[in-house]
Amino acid sequence: MNAFTFAPPPPSPEAERLRGEIREFLASEMPSYSPRERAESWNGHSPEFSHKMGQQGWIGMSWSKEYGGHERSALERYVVLEEMLAAGAPVSAHWIADRQSGPLIFRKGTEEQKREILPKIAAGDAFFCIGMSEPDSGSDLAATRTRANPVQGGYLVNGTKVWTSFAHKSHYMILFCRTGAPDAADRHSGVSQFVIDLHKTENIKISPIYAHTGEHHFNEVVFTDTFLPQSALLGREGDGWNQVTSELALERSGPERFLSSFTLVVELIRALGTDPSPAAQVAIGRLTSHMMTLRRLSRSVAGMLQAGENPATQAALVKDLGAVLEQETPEIARLLIEAEPQAESTQTYLAVLSHVMLHAPSFSLRGGTREILRGIIARGLGLR
Repeated sequence: MNAFTFAPPPPSPEAERLRGEIREFLASEMPSYSPRERAESWNGHSPEFSHKMGQQGWIGMSWSKEYGGHERSALERYVVLEEMLAAGAPVSAHWIADRQSGPLIFRKGTEEQKREILPKIAAGDAFFCIGMSEPDSGSDLAATRTRANPVQGGYLVNGTKVWTSFAHKSHYMILFCRTGAPDAADRHSGVSQFVIDLHKTENIKISPIYAHTGEHHFNEVVFTDTFLPQSALLGREGDGWNQVTSELALERSGPERFLSSFTLVVELIRALGTDPSPAAQVAIGRLTSHMMTLRRLSRSVAGMLQAGENPATQAALVKDLGAVLEQETPEIARLLIEAEPQAESTQTYLAVLSHVMLHAPSFSLRGGTREILRGIIARGLGLR
């Protein structure tokens, strides 16, 4: 069996000093946000708030200063993330760019790509979406059928991406697609990534996919003979699988994987009052201990990323356990308080409960389904 560890993250007194600054900022910027609005967590979309975060130097924190970054540690960045999520700050506008697209460009991009795009991300003024999932493919990225065929001066792209969060509000997409012939012996070969300027590129159709709540976060993105210049290629042609798997380690390991429903926990404790039943005390203790354990694992992954490692297996475990916890949370809440969730309720707890229950099914889909993640974990442990 392979070694599988979560080493203690290195100490970071700088990160803890930063925590106070962040809380002061949030108290100043979010005094009027209701618990229902805070329950949006990292789906809350506010370009204005993202720009203010950029002014504070809290986006692109670990990148070098020549590209607009601030050369701070991964653990300092982690403190910013968890404080924003715990407060229910509207961070989705810049979230993907800061979490994975920017770091990927920083590591694999051309000098032109880095100088053109990274400073705008760090300023909170450039937003990204991810072109990974496709119809009929689920979370199996190796089954991608979107193709970029070489032509004079670049590539012609044809294909469809789905579940593309906030594509309609993004400036750029990182597209994962085929550039070579599929190899039956190696499904991970012949794939590449491209950086696409969605505002300047023609023959891209973005259509809404509405959630059952009526919200418009997801989109279908169709490419029809879409021309991409050679300069849009990200990294080496054919190296897309290695690049995308390193990107997914960033996507799956953060505190958003267990703090999406944090506002519900807060409101549940408030609704239980100052004299909760013994059963409620046990349940809240259990939820708290699970969150603290996941935080410890997640911070360990941040430390590995800071050390230049690729903790894909550990990240998959954090994401899977986080989804389990977040889907259990509203069910535990319903057992403790006998009241039906109501989206339009004037009772804060019921409105927040309704929101989380409606979104909970997606927690085990986004970032990779439970089955895919457990396959990754099994391979990482040498079990398959």
